[in-house]
Amino acid sequence: MRNIAIVMEYDGTNYHGWQCQPNGITLEEVTRGAIARILDHDVKVYAGGRTDAGVHASGQVVNFHTDRDIPIDSLQKGLNSMLPEDIRVKAALEVDPSFHARYSARSKVYSYAIVNTPFHSPFHFRYSWHIPYRIDSNIMDETIRNIEGEHDFSAFKKKDEIYKSTVRNVLLAGVKKRGDFIYVVIEATGFLRYMVRNIVGTLVLVGTGKLSKDDFPAILASKDRVNAGPTAPAKGLFLRRIRY
Repeated sequence: MRNIAIVMEYDGTNYHGWQCQPNGITLEEVTRGAIARILDHDVKVYAGGRTDAGVHASGQVVNFHTDRDIPIDSLQKGLNSMLPEDIRVKAALEVDPSFHARYSARSKVYSYAIVNTPFHSPFHFRYSWHIPYRIDSNIMDETIRNIEGEHDFSAFKKKDEIYKSTVRNVLLAGVKKRGDFIYVVIEATGFLRYMVRNIVGTLVLVGTGKLSKDDFPAILASKDRVNAGPTAPAKGLFLRRIRY
């Protein structure tokens, strides 16, 4: 049995997230269907990151198993011919039988895009959060360093979501300004649902002066979601890379 991994990019705007669910079309459903049509058998697909509704990816990794002898390059070309234009397979390869897109991952890198202009460009509105008033990206960068290391991120999880453990290890966190764009980048060994978006929403309050940078570590330490800022819109979030 062959173990095949593919690297995908997609615009999540038109999908109800990665994971199959009864109330809308999902990326898993579309991807699995295309693979099954090419291989002529049902498959179970395993994703490195189960992105939420409206979230994008440029480095999603998915693996599946097949006994078909289709060449890898033919598989990639075939998938790209069947998938809708907002989903593409960037690479495909045969991997070790033990490889699992989710459980073999060492870390994941997410980035969040903010556009800081008086009006939002029609070419950017699907992929960024528009903030029309001034944001201090430098103080946001200083503030986000508080999340590096191992912490209980209960203050930044989805409200009422239950986990066995809310402790996560953040390897790197930073904020960079590039022209009119502000990028929040976080690499961690794992994430809670809405964790990045809730951190970004709180950072924006710091960047606009509604919270001080000293308020942020107190919010983190509180372990209480009610103390943190709003959830940033899904459209600015990208799964950039999964490291193995």
